[in-house]
Amino acid sequence: MEIRQLRYFVQVVQSGSMGRAAIELDLVTSALSQQISRLESELSVRLLTRTKNGVQPTNAGLTFWHKAQLILRITDDAAKAAKLGRLSGDASVGLAPTTSGVLALPFLREMKYRYPDVGVRIVESLSGNLESLLASRQIDVAIIFGGTRAKRVQTAPLLSERLYVISADELPAPADPAGYDISELGQFPLILPSSPHGLRSLVDGAFSRAGTAMNVTAEIDGLATLMEAVSNGMGVTIQPAAALERCKGSRLYTVPILAMTLSRVNLIASLADEELTPSGLGARLVLREVALRQVHEGRWLGVTASVQ
Repeated sequence: MEIRQLRYFVQVVQSGSMGRAAIELDLVTSALSQQISRLESELSVRLLTRTKNGVQPTNAGLTFWHKAQLILRITDDAAKAAKLGRLSGDASVGLAPTTSGVLALPFLREMKYRYPDVGVRIVESLSGNLESLLASRQIDVAIIFGGTRAKRVQTAPLLSERLYVISADELPAPADPAGYDISELGQFPLILPSSPHGLRSLVDGAFSRAGTAMNVTAEIDGLATLMEAVSNGMGVTIQPAAALERCKGSRLYTVPILAMTLSRVNLIASLADEELTPSGLGARLVLREVALRQVHEGRWLGVTASVQ
């Protein structure tokens, strides 16, 4: 099996046609077809199904296509690194909107300083979406909340995040000076993201365990709009302290919630080591280091780093 055969096969699947792929590869169609046939013979499995409209990957072909893309990406990164004498390639990192507000820029600065030839893509989305993107290999690394159900995604504890009641108006003092108990939060008109947002699931579960009714007056899934509504006195919200990065300049009041009743575990998640490119491995290392540095230097409030 040759690297060029993998490139040919990947292009054929992407093009959906031998003819279109041959044009992209600057080959004669018959020569391309012969190379694919040799690949199938070597593997002793049918990779493509020929139809009147072109070609489609078989189940085996689809699996092979995913692996071939990974091999080609690693090969290309290795070639670039050899030519430049330093780490190069691309890395895609997923962050939730709250996490992004406190971590994205410091991470980008550190990556540019340490690995200037690595192209970085930041994907901002909900934790559940980031997990799906990891499982489908559309991103390399992410910080997610709670456990993962994806078989091909590995996780490690990163930090535990305390949650706060955030309001535009001064909040009444909690019974416990350390923070509100969940049972005290039923008095507030809440603005929260909708289900199945991970934070909403945490909050719903905490209220359910406490046997306390929730007073949800609005559901807003965009963090910027949600915090703007809170800043304008339309209700209060429950968020980590990192959410305050989205509304600098606004005068907001915060009271912590007792961690024993409600907190959020952050995990650093990635593809398995053998599937990560060198640039992906570098990004995972930098993401972890920068996150812990933000905590230790007091730039990420309400957070306790996990001990490993």
